[in-house]
Amino acid sequence: MCVNVPAEPAAADLRPLSARSVVLSLLLGAHPPELPVKDLVRLVEPFGVGGSTLRAALSRMVAAGDLRRTDAVYRLSDRLLDRQRRQDDAADPRTRAWHGDWEMLVITATGRGPAERAALRARLAALRLAELREGVWLRPANLDRPLPADVRRVALAYTARPEEPPRGLAARLWPLADWASGARLLLTRADDAARPADRLTVYAAAVRHLLADPVLPPALLPPDWPGDALRTAYAGYRRELAAALGARDERP
Repeated sequence: MCVNVPAEPAAADLRPLSARSVVLSLLLGAHPPELPVKDLVRLVEPFGVGGSTLRAALSRMVAAGDLRRTDAVYRLSDRLLDRQRRQDDAADPRTRAWHGDWEMLVITATGRGPAERAALRARLAALRLAELREGVWLRPANLDRPLPADVRRVALAYTARPEEPPRGLAARLWPLADWASGARLLLTRADDAARPADRLTVYAAAVRHLLADPVLPPALLPPDWPGDALRTAYAGYRRELAAALGARDERP
């Protein structure tokens, strides 16, 4: 049985987005992640969010620490900047050639309460590691990224070559068939979505789904893996949003 099932299948229930979710989707897709309120009023209108609803949502988001406001410009908070970085990486993960090695982390920190343990598990899952057994996490060594310092403080890192056949091990660690089924459903719904609000809803779910993609080496994936197709579709939608934002994307 697979032990690393995503907590929330992204394609399961595509309910209309709230005003808060619309604002966050727009800012998470903007580079730099900031928009004047006059632009936000214009941009949220196609998604069914009126001016008074928007202003109420912005006030609540500033109070909750989701946004920072300077004059009439709203920016993502530092906490959500980390979420934007993870979304950008999900859309375009940095990989390297895989030669059969696996990353393995053994948790060494002790005395943590339930909340700390849950936070660490979420942190490791976000790094696309999978839990083999309690305290032992691993994945193929094909990601071009260092382990963050906060993770190294609580774990020892090793390079391993499991005796179990790698395709079978990957299938045991991740719900690959479920992920692929969800990705195909999202691609179908994206093709069927015509209204701006429906497209935003589908692609907000798509980026959540991409965050749960283990980004395995091709040799370990089932046939017809839809990961690249979903990324390509999402990249196209990001270009749509960039055009709506007035081509403000200033990344190099």
